[in-house]
Amino acid sequence: MKQTTIAKKVELTGIGLHKGKPVKMILEPLEADVGIVFYRRDAGISIPLSPDNVVNTKLATVIGKNGFTISTIEHLMSAIYSYGIDNLKISIDTDEIPVMDGSSISFCMLLEEAGVKKLSKNKKYIKIKKDIEVRDGKKFARLAPSNDIKFSFEINFDHPIIGRQKYEFDFSKKNFISQIARARTFGFLHEVQYLRSIGLALGGSLDNAIVLDDKKILNSEGLRFKDEFVRHKILDAIGDMSLLGAWFMGNYESFAGSHELNHKLTKKLFESEENFEILEIPSFGEEVVAFERAFA
Repeated sequence: MKQTTIAKKVELTGIGLHKGKPVKMILEPLEADVGIVFYRRDAGISIPLSPDNVVNTKLATVIGKNGFTISTIEHLMSAIYSYGIDNLKISIDTDEIPVMDGSSISFCMLLEEAGVKKLSKNKKYIKIKKDIEVRDGKKFARLAPSNDIKFSFEINFDHPIIGRQKYEFDFSKKNFISQIARARTFGFLHEVQYLRSIGLALGGSLDNAIVLDDKKILNSEGLRFKDEFVRHKILDAIGDMSLLGAWFMGNYESFAGSHELNHKLTKKLFESEENFEILEIPSFGEEVVAFERAFA
């Protein structure tokens, strides 16, 4: 299988979730073996996608370099990862990726417009060789060896609308679009009020998030899926795992995971070469069948 980029330059405009300011984002093709590169046009700073460039995971996954940051990359990266795109330049004119509707579906539509172009070099993947786990009390995130690619997530909220939810996702572009991409981020009214009091979540609204009070959902249109909450957690996890820099062959599992645990998981995986192996996807065999099915 060959590496890919997008076929043409595309752009969109939205608002940033936390600053509430307009953001113009441009996606441009890149050559093979460059990877995913973010670019702050206002600062002239390039920030390659890498666990080493993660600077904050409290409210989103934030990357940075030389004091300049780009926040909330996970929803965009979830779509890019699921479309199998290896090389891409992402330019923005401020410090946040636009939130759009709080899911990944707008980014999927943008990638459909851009198209996918094959390049001359072979695609690489990360083979998980042993179980890797990080924990925070009962919360955990782990990667395990497997001949397929799955994401399994479980949450348990003391809220009548959410409660305990579990979802197992067989990773593929087709499944991502139909099962995961439309799942929106969510938050509680009291949290939103606090964040705004400290100058955050200024762009948040019922148009780009599910908001709940103590008993109900405040969005008049309701949920897109009855278990939209846990599906969005998988969306976030896919985006966070994209920081590995290549697709992995293995299974991801989490209970009550977070951006912080996902970041620690990517760092722990790379601590020892006993944990993983970076390989080219061959022209035949189980690996190529699995990845062809994923990105069909």
